[in-house]
Amino acid sequence: MIFLNPAVLFGLLAASIPVLIHLLNLRKLKRIEFSTLAFLKELQKNKIRKIKLKQWLLLALRVLIILFLVTAFARPTLKGVAIGGTTSAAKTTAVFILDNTPSMSVVDAKGSYLNQAKAAIKELLNQLQEGDDAALLLVSEPNNNDVKTTTNLADFQKQVDAVKISDESGMLNSAVVKAAKILSASQNFNKEVYIFSDFQQGRLAGKGDLSNLSQLLNDKVRIYSFDYAGKDVYNAGIDDFKLNTQIFEKDKPVSFNVTVTNYSSQSISNLVVSLFINGERSAQQSVSLGAGESRIITMEAAVNSTGFINAFAEIEDDEIMQDNRRYINFYIPQEIPVIIFSDEPDDAKFVNIALSAGNGESTLKVVNKSLNQIAAVDLTQYNVVVIIGSSFANGSIGGLDRLKSYLTTGGGIFIMPGSNSTLNSFQQLTSAMGIPSPAQAAGTVNSVSNPVRFDKVDFTHPVFSDIYSNNVKKAVESPDVYYHFKINTEGKGQSIISLMDGSSFLSEFNIGKGRIFVLSTAPVLSWSNFPLKSIFAPLINKSVYYLASKDRSDNQFITGSTAIINISGYTSPQIKIVRPDNSEDFINLQDKSNPAGIQTGTNYLEYKKTSIAGNYKVYSGKNIIDEFSVNPDPLESVAKYLTVKDFENYLKEIDFKGKFINVSKNEDPAKIVLQSRFGSELWRYFLLVAILLALIEMLVARNAKKELTNSI
Repeated sequence: MIFLNPAVLFGLLAASIPVLIHLLNLRKLKRIEFSTLAFLKELQKNKIRKIKLKQWLLLALRVLIILFLVTAFARPTLKGVAIGGTTSAAKTTAVFILDNTPSMSVVDAKGSYLNQAKAAIKELLNQLQEGDDAALLLVSEPNNNDVKTTTNLADFQKQVDAVKISDESGMLNSAVVKAAKILSASQNFNKEVYIFSDFQQGRLAGKGDLSNLSQLLNDKVRIYSFDYAGKDVYNAGIDDFKLNTQIFEKDKPVSFNVTVTNYSSQSISNLVVSLFINGERSAQQSVSLGAGESRIITMEAAVNSTGFINAFAEIEDDEIMQDNRRYINFYIPQEIPVIIFSDEPDDAKFVNIALSAGNGESTLKVVNKSLNQIAAVDLTQYNVVVIIGSSFANGSIGGLDRLKSYLTTGGGIFIMPGSNSTLNSFQQLTSAMGIPSPAQAAGTVNSVSNPVRFDKVDFTHPVFSDIYSNNVKKAVESPDVYYHFKINTEGKGQSIISLMDGSSFLSEFNIGKGRIFVLSTAPVLSWSNFPLKSIFAPLINKSVYYLASKDRSDNQFITGSTAIINISGYTSPQIKIVRPDNSEDFINLQDKSNPAGIQTGTNYLEYKKTSIAGNYKVYSGKNIIDEFSVNPDPLESVAKYLTVKDFENYLKEIDFKGKFINVSKNEDPAKIVLQSRFGSELWRYFLLVAILLALIEMLVARNAKKELTNSI
């Protein structure tokens, strides 16, 4: 026998109270002989003997009453014994771990895996008794820390009935850890964990997540596993959906790469892959895949609108639907505000001509300012900042700080020397931007005697997209560069065009979230004849479009993860997020309690409600300020499963001390559980005995009092 509430056993010390009272009440009587009463002596001895016997009986009854009461509250339990008709089943805390991740949507002859699991839970709930409690943990909700047990099993059944397949994935180990914490807080004798899953490989535990749970999952705990896998699943999935295009313009084609994988053991012929842009089918291809084969498909479509564009790739229905669609979003600006700062107005002449030449729909809105005005301009109002010159670097610390802040928060900057730039001032400018500074100057201004020309051109860079047709051999007529600063990227950036002397003519660097281009020569005829070459206008134009486009690769998230939203530059006190199901979340940015997870001291917001796959829209007031995409975890597509031995090895790794029972699909779950359930609590019967003893004590005490009165 064991006790579920052993601390109460200290109350057994109270059993000494009746003994102490009895001893204190004993009194030595002075004997006085009366001759006239001598004949009654023998009769009195008999009566006194009976009274003393009853007093001892009362003492024993009172001690036993206390012993049985205290023991009842200590909840005595027979371990491993069920005495039919004499004891009651021990109370049970049951934690049900239900896998509702996408892979559980597979349907076999008995229905979907999820519905089979829900039916088994209902059957097991019927075996629980009044006073038992239960908790439901969903594998798709790894961050849910609010789960508590309930004794209202009818409401619990409603919770189970309401569970649906989620777009979220999750690890079984996370749910097991939560179950262990719930059971450790329970005082019930029977502690049980039921796991309903297909036990998909890769979904058990993340690397480094396992810990020793022996203190929580001790020898009083039993784990039951219900494995629903076994079918040869027919499934293909879209693992990845990426943009090839990096410069977005209205009515220009946008290219995508779609990675499709056949997770089945059989080949798939002519699988149709569709591309949708803003909800409309824009392209379609078919692909055939062997068993386990992956293939990248390139799809392209023109986009005739501006603003935030959402797209998704989709394949035909199969046995796991959630991985048949993948989302992405990008932005095509209606206008691109550009500001040009220059030392001398004439230095910007050719750059202005180049930008106006390719600005057929007036997308580029160009403003020119003197370089000494940079500290007074709000740079966040512009998509691209062009710097021609470097004279301000010698004395305008505020201007340099503004420029660096603009760059690191996602701005695009194009730096080139001006006609009056010195090596020293240009070095200070590049150093302030956090990029390699030119080592020296080369050549002579206005000297055409010994020019340097292009060496290598990276035609794969996005700035050369759409400049050449596919049928034309790509070549650039090199300008004659008379004077330039010798820039080396030092492995920190990319040389788009290099010169014959080994230095970089046009370089790209990524700093923070922004991009910066550096041209090594001034766009004036005294430094080179570059402004007169045919490549000048399209290259300058494409460079500005490229710098204006934002890298949105960090705007894609996995369902259930935390989305990071850039809220810099927006003054509205409230942000609205519209989810893919059109539900809305309103976030007060001025809420001091910070429920939305605003990163203190930064311009970013943490948003955690990403349980639905699709495109999320972010509004400041009535204006949409951002979009981000949420997609299912590709690991949910893998139709490979753990064996019972694999799970047993996992239990050894977490040092599980209890008993593990695997329930196969063809077994009766209720029967298996009832056969293995242990423990019968006896507290009711100890309490009943205490009450019976109290009644006997009352009768004996009344009778003893009457005899004592008659004997006096």
